[in-house]
Amino acid sequence: MSEYIEICGGVPLNGEVRVSGAKNAVLPMMIASLLTSEECEFENVPVLRDVSITAHLLESLGAQVEQVGDRIKVRVPSLNATEASYSLVKALRASFWVLGPLLARGRAARVALPGGDIIGARPVDIHLAGLARMGAEIQVKHGIVYAIAPRGLQAAKVDLRFPSVGATHQIMMAAALTPGETVITGAAREPEVSALAKMLCQMGSEIEGAGSSRIVVQGRESLDGAKVRMIGDRIEAATYLLAAAASDGKVRVSGFLPSDLGAFLDVLGEIGVDLEQGPDWLELRSTGELRAVHAATGPFPELATDIQVLLVAALSVARGESRVEENVFEGRFGYVAELCRMGAQIKVKERVACISGPAKLTGAPVEAMDIRGAAALVIAALAAEGISRIYEAHHLRRGYADLEGKFRALGARIGTKLVDPEDYAFTGC
Repeated sequence: MSEYIEICGGVPLNGEVRVSGAKNAVLPMMIASLLTSEECEFENVPVLRDVSITAHLLESLGAQVEQVGDRIKVRVPSLNATEASYSLVKALRASFWVLGPLLARGRAARVALPGGDIIGARPVDIHLAGLARMGAEIQVKHGIVYAIAPRGLQAAKVDLRFPSVGATHQIMMAAALTPGETVITGAAREPEVSALAKMLCQMGSEIEGAGSSRIVVQGRESLDGAKVRMIGDRIEAATYLLAAAASDGKVRVSGFLPSDLGAFLDVLGEIGVDLEQGPDWLELRSTGELRAVHAATGPFPELATDIQVLLVAALSVARGESRVEENVFEGRFGYVAELCRMGAQIKVKERVACISGPAKLTGAPVEAMDIRGAAALVIAALAAEGISRIYEAHHLRRGYADLEGKFRALGARIGTKLVDPEDYAFTGC
């Protein structure tokens, strides 16, 4: 039986919350364990559905995976398969990143084209072009990527036409197990890229420039194991900060580097809240009324597209006319209709959302479409009067560990309930 999240809003959040390890860092790091026969150990791993899917994928390729609490150990003595099936890849887009490691270690791979959230086209041609530059022979047929490198991948110069995080992960992992110097230009600069680079260096590769647009990888014929502690989740941190702002609260969020928020820090400074910053924490205090802002997403250090979704929810209760432009994914405003069901005044034209406020939000039954869209509905529900029910709550399990427990610790009235089949009795009438 499916579940929904029930929130009784109108309560200012107050207290301290610690974020979990970054989902967007742990997934590529777990996949990087395919590059070695030695054990890789990960600490501060969030308990998430996406992590479980990745573990299952690795096991299907020959990995031995052991998880106890927030620690995971992965060892791949040998690859017993070089195929990532559609049933696995469709459930998690990041699964496609096994292509590079499989080619580098096994010299062949068959990987289904990815699925994941419905937030716009995210073409994989950037990944394939980069691997082709490294000597891979690639064909795409019937929704499957067939790739071989009979003589092994070759070090190369790879220019990414867009700073794709996934493609940067993919090429960097493949290059780490390819002898010689591979130069990646146009690389993504996100903190998760730097975190993966540190792991690959610990495994024996030499990498310079991670965190910049030019990354130089000195690959090796074989790599060692690694022991890594996950960085804090910056998107989760933004979720709690914006929930505090929208609910007129005061919250300290710890366990992450505030600098990893990039331009979002500037946006917070503009919306009219007081901020206090420490080495691994950020405290937000509401000053009574949020101010409208103009913002635009882009590759790091610009405003993250994942944070845009959360920001729009908070801006629905800000005074004035806000304008948020989405420059990464063209389909990223699918959640807006559900916010409007709660009373938000938002109009979307192409890649721009115009938000009029402050709207008087009221509780309503709403449906989540993806991870961050679900979190945006949580933020709105916390700021709304009355009771909201957020259906398709399974999306939250993909990106947030113990979301209800953490919000309850901040004073939120939030819980999980099972869906009553009778709720659907009049569907379609």
